[in-house]
Amino acid sequence: MATRDEPDISRSHPPLVARARPATESELADIPWLKTLLTDERERAVADIKVVHVAIGELLCRVGRPATFWFGVIDGLLKMSNDSSRGVPITFTGVPPGGWFGEGTVLKREVYRYNIQALRKSVVAGISVETFHWLIDRSIPFNRFVMQQLNERLGQFIGAREIDRMNDPDVRVARSLAALFHPTLYPGVGSLLRITQQELGYLVGLSRQRVNEALHALQRLGLIRIEYGGLRVLDPDGLRRQVE
Repeated sequence: MATRDEPDISRSHPPLVARARPATESELADIPWLKTLLTDERERAVADIKVVHVAIGELLCRVGRPATFWFGVIDGLLKMSNDSSRGVPITFTGVPPGGWFGEGTVLKREVYRYNIQALRKSVVAGISVETFHWLIDRSIPFNRFVMQQLNERLGQFIGAREIDRMNDPDVRVARSLAALFHPTLYPGVGSLLRITQQELGYLVGLSRQRVNEALHALQRLGLIRIEYGGLRVLDPDGLRRQVE
């Protein structure tokens, strides 16, 4: 799915690790897997979790860099894309609030094969690779969460591959919305997604005007409602059927 590149402003800010801070209680409450841990496991995780504010256009993960943290979105919106310097820019998916990502890379201790960039000012949490593997070695509930993430994401990317072959812009918009409203991968979204038509255009690879047309078509079908500053899903199953 082609999309335009956002500016990389990472070099104009201090390194993310230098800006990181401990998580607040309200931020910890928004981390779904934390609730499943035993007391000693939770204490280790909470002590290790760091939170950082990411600016618009700033890269959180970069192709070729080693994975040092497992990340999750507390607030904001990120996009996962390829290295556009090596070919046509492609956006794989968006990552809204509640989404944790990169567990496959962290599990294999590999370098990133994708970029993660902020489409808006975002608040991102992370735990170190060492604590991630410590939890993998000890916590059955944490393992179940990670396995479910991997399974759901595999299905998501298979679906994305199929839809990318379609030329219907309305279907592409519907697919992206269905992915962003995934209740397992992105539990923090609920029924209302705070996203602008311009941001959705960056994810889908379409102009804001064409995204606007597609959203109004979905609204006429009674699948979504366009609200100030976001989109509300009225019929999740109907929206998914648009891409099946």
